[in-house]
Amino acid sequence: MPARRIEPASIAPPAADYAHAVAVEGASKWLHTSGVVPTRPDGSVPDGMGAQARAVWDNIAAMLAEAQMAPDDIVSVVTYVVSGQDTAPVMAERDRFLAGHRAASTLVMVAALAQPAWKMEIAVVAAR
Repeated sequence: MPARRIEPASIAPPAADYAHAVAVEGASKWLHTSGVVPTRPDGSVPDGMGAQARAVWDNIAAMLAEAQMAPDDIVSVVTYVVSGQDTAPVMAERDRFLAGHRAASTLVMVAALAQPAWKMEIAVVAAR
């Protein structure tokens, strides 16, 4: 992939399993998702945060496959979590899905999302 992590030695290391920045050079294909929500193909929304995160990453996996891309092509992740929810399972699912690949990553706490059942959503950018 035409991407490399940017992690200057002159600043503190990332606070978790992510890159401070990712530089992409010469990419010929880009994928920008909307906020991907935890709705399963049958229209249901799981209850727990881990299950919601798994549903979101399953949806992202389907989008990547349709675009003929892979998790290693992800360069940026923005995760939105409703305030008061446990972020640990959300971050664990991100780490499981990325399997050691480090993308730039931001976590934002929000008051609510478009549907009350949604407790989190994720937007990604991928480049190949």
